[in-house]
Amino acid sequence: MLGSIDEVRAALAKGSTPGDVFRTARSRAAEFDGGDRPLNAFISLHDELAELEAGLGSLAGVPVAVKDNICTADLPTTCGSRMLDSYRSPYTATAVRRLVEVGAMVLGKTNMDEFAMGSSNENSAFGAVRNPVDPGRVPGGSSGGSAAAVAAGVVPIALGSSTGGSVRQPAALCGIVGLKPTYGRVSRYGLVAFASSLDQVGVLSRNVRDAATTLESISGPDEFDATVIDRPAPRADAVDGVDLTGRVIGLPEEYFGPGIDEGVRELCEQAIDGMRDAGATIRSISLPTSAQAIPCYYVLAPAEASSNLARFDGVRYGFRASDAA
Repeated sequence: MLGSIDEVRAALAKGSTPGDVFRTARSRAAEFDGGDRPLNAFISLHDELAELEAGLGSLAGVPVAVKDNICTADLPTTCGSRMLDSYRSPYTATAVRRLVEVGAMVLGKTNMDEFAMGSSNENSAFGAVRNPVDPGRVPGGSSGGSAAAVAAGVVPIALGSSTGGSVRQPAALCGIVGLKPTYGRVSRYGLVAFASSLDQVGVLSRNVRDAATTLESISGPDEFDATVIDRPAPRADAVDGVDLTGRVIGLPEEYFGPGIDEGVRELCEQAIDGMRDAGATIRSISLPTSAQAIPCYYVLAPAEASSNLARFDGVRYGFRASDAA
């Protein structure tokens, strides 16, 4: 099982080669995507390890998975749709390129709800994804394949994308960490657009430190995306020994209503206690406009999606039947 970046580093320190690690991940992916009840986490896989970037970076020898709406020049980018079956991008997304530059090994592309529109990963042209915690349940979506691959220990980290919860929700359903960075923190160059004002490349991992390490690797200005903020990338070691003295953290009362599951409430209260112990001042606040968030989303996201998806017309992009008139 490749459960964390530290586990991969430990294996390499004991004499395993990056090729050994890659083959272990490849074998584990085949194991979970085979049999009578496959997870179906991957749409495509590399058969062998590509040449690694020179030098040793923060993710040297670490296998990663990439959601199949993030472009890669050496593997198909299908967006979970038959319209893009076998489509290959002429370029690689900035986030993926930056992972490779620090030594990461791309294992393959993960299954997803078609064009990232879904929350269960049942809506893929390549079949539904199962939850590795309980194969009889869904893994969430739309980054369900990435979440399943990490939760099953195939890879320690994976890239996903989030427009309205597509990283955090599958992470929650699979019992792992999901991070949607602040808009503009990570370049969207190479992310197939759903709703451009909401889309963001995100990270899935089994622990917070690995999510922070990955975020540090993929963040930063990019000449190909004018919306990226020009600020230093966050440091991964900032998660160690966090001091919140002087910080004031607000708890929106609208988010702690009667509908919250009691187990979730208890975990949130534990996290709040941890922030208080780290020196933060906790205050109850109100965000009355929260009630308008979902209605706004269902106006903005479909409007932007209708424009973005218009390009898949079977002429410039997309499936075209051979016997079409």
